[in-house]
Amino acid sequence: MGWDKDFEELLREYLPFLSAEEPLEADTDLRAVGLDSLGVVELLGSLEGAYDVRFTDEALSLETFATPAVLWEQIGALREAANR
Repeated sequence: MGWDKDFEELLREYLPFLSAEEPLEADTDLRAVGLDSLGVVELLGSLEGAYDVRFTDEALSLETFATPAVLWEQIGALREAANR
């Protein structure tokens, strides 16, 4: 997993069905471990603040929040675009 510790800690706050002992895998289905629509909205704000990014309209889809890997990849792309 290529994400940082802060990302995992922040994400776990919104995954009530993932125990602290369970690993967060790149392909973990975030909805299956409790990320609901309200959680997505709150997580979005938290990620924007933590990583100083703004999710574009194209990034605001269910696919973006499907797995940790997809979400982390999107954050990386947004950070890269902001540094151009």
